[in-house]
Amino acid sequence: MTDQAPAPESEIPGETAGDIPGKPTCASRTTLSHIMTHNDTNLLGTVHGGVIMKLVDDAAGAVAGRHSGGPAVTASMDEMVFLEPVRVGDLVHVKAQVNWTGRTSMEVGVRVLAERWNESTPPSQVGSAYLVFAAVDADGKPRPVPPVVPETDRDRRRYQEAQIRRTHRLARRRAIRELREKRAAQGYED
Repeated sequence: MTDQAPAPESEIPGETAGDIPGKPTCASRTTLSHIMTHNDTNLLGTVHGGVIMKLVDDAAGAVAGRHSGGPAVTASMDEMVFLEPVRVGDLVHVKAQVNWTGRTSMEVGVRVLAERWNESTPPSQVGSAYLVFAAVDADGKPRPVPPVVPETDRDRRRYQEAQIRRTHRLARRRAIRELREKRAAQGYED
């Protein structure tokens, strides 16, 4: 990825990135809601995980596009967790927000909630995911994104956790690349 190096301790996260002013977390936060139907089910009669993943990607993509002010593409999806099955007739709410920004990429955190469409019980969390989006220009080349400005203690915690996830993603990618290069140098073909 073409992300910026972590900000020095004294710098406020997301305050500025060169000439691009930061945007508060609330500027791009969104909720996508959808009623699940029989068309969404798997062989077990519950909503197919891929249907939920598409809703997650749709909501995250909208947030990334809003925050970056233009097109953004999914670069990776981390830690998609399914906590409970979703059923036909559930009203699913997919809540997404930018947690962290680099120079050209953004981590978007997503929570998936479900409630019965005809009941007044509160929704329960049924899933969560973290996605990384890269902002692109008309030619598909990376373009800079505004820094995110965390507004609340929860937003600041999410920003810090996103930095940890980024560090792990980069370390994992580097370790895999080094292993493949080592195996190639030893004559192994994968």
